[in-house]
Amino acid sequence: MSQDLHTLTLTQLAAGLGNGDYSSVQLTEALLARIASLDKTLNAFVTVTADAALAAARRADESRAAGKGGVLNGLPVVHKDIFCTRGVLTTCGSRMLENFVAPYDATIVERLNAAGAVVLGKTNMDEFAMGSSNETSYFGPVRNPWDLERSPGGSSGGSAAAVAARFAPAATGTDTGGSIRQPAALTGTVGLKPTYGRVSRYGMIAFASSLDQAGVITRSTEDAALLLGVMAGLDERDSTSIDHPVPDYVDALSGPIDGLRVGVVRQHFDAGLDEKCAAAVREALAVLEARGAVLTEVDLPNLDLSVPTYYVVAPAECSSNLSRFDGIRFGHRADNPEDLLDLYCRSRGEGFGAEVKRRIMTGTYVLSAGYYDAYYLKAQQVRQLIADDFKKAFAEVDVIAGPTSPTPAFKLGDKTDDPITMYLNDIYTIGANLAGLPALSTPCGFVEGLPVGLHLVGPHFGEAALLRCSHHYEQETDWHTACPESYR
Repeated sequence: MSQDLHTLTLTQLAAGLGNGDYSSVQLTEALLARIASLDKTLNAFVTVTADAALAAARRADESRAAGKGGVLNGLPVVHKDIFCTRGVLTTCGSRMLENFVAPYDATIVERLNAAGAVVLGKTNMDEFAMGSSNETSYFGPVRNPWDLERSPGGSSGGSAAAVAARFAPAATGTDTGGSIRQPAALTGTVGLKPTYGRVSRYGMIAFASSLDQAGVITRSTEDAALLLGVMAGLDERDSTSIDHPVPDYVDALSGPIDGLRVGVVRQHFDAGLDEKCAAAVREALAVLEARGAVLTEVDLPNLDLSVPTYYVVAPAECSSNLSRFDGIRFGHRADNPEDLLDLYCRSRGEGFGAEVKRRIMTGTYVLSAGYYDAYYLKAQQVRQLIADDFKKAFAEVDVIAGPTSPTPAFKLGDKTDDPITMYLNDIYTIGANLAGLPALSTPCGFVEGLPVGLHLVGPHFGEAALLRCSHHYEQETDWHTACPESYR
């Protein structure tokens, strides 16, 4: 039986543990063996916490035997290596933090632990979450389980690859401009970014504070709903956390979608979208329509400005957030500095990679005297226009739909020399971050053997409707069950 445990979803594993079909220790041992055997080529992990995982699994089995334990008791998960985990390396995929052992747990780590989750390790990622291909990591690129020559997307590429390759049934991730949803689309997994403030950011190392949001990558919508219910809720340690009731997301899945108004974004189906991807998304929309949803076209006239707006706002915030990593207070420290200036320059020069340096320099420039009004202030004004477009659209529809990514997974190295082309991979996802809206990507087909994602966006705190819509789609299709041949 242990040979097949990796094929089960989080919800299926919970049922098996409850029935006594296997123990958490057996499950954990099976997945750790799988990681040890198969991750050498995939490079999805920075750290595997085998001893701690087995200890947690034993505690979970003891709790279950005593009739105790939380809703995730004994279930395995992995964390993106941007979340602080007490006593474990937290590197952010950067040389700057390659030796940093966090002294505390992030809130979502605390909440998953309290619910009984077993953490198998920390996943690889684009450096400080800056990238769309998982190629900027100091620890090397992550490879896509569907084709090892291709990118799994980024920045949560390690989490997405780990779930797609059946190393773990679920993973945490962060999404600043699409960094959960884009890799989910490129790896055939479900990726959920909640409303900004729905899930605590405490203990999540910041990239762009007004955009970053923690979320999950799973193999089914039901699993995403289960995890969100544990993670969501007010955290007084996070000033951006919002006190809003947390519904039963799993229970909400069973509701109907008859009459659900689904807005199809006109701007998404333009010349930049691969024709075969467009066809797969339109077929997915037809499935929703057959289930009772009502399709209508919506217009988001300022959405084309989302990429340039994002690449002013996000670098500005990263320039501020990353200033603390100077070799004195935090981060990599250069050897034998000649003086203080040399220490600063070489510590940051050695500690940060090219993409992080590019964004810090861009952000510093747009915030500098004489340019603040022309760039940063203007970008914030356009950001509000984009948010207003969404607000106007949601007066007419319940959910907004379109493609997650303009193409399937691209080859590693194809876009590293052209940052602008790389940035355009997030053209359909960035708007939700700028407006602070919940959004989800769910598998909706294949193009030349590579997964394609359907993108759903909801109004603030509209996660339940997104999850219900995606769950109904999964009832009619099996794209989310597909597994890369080499990892079955």
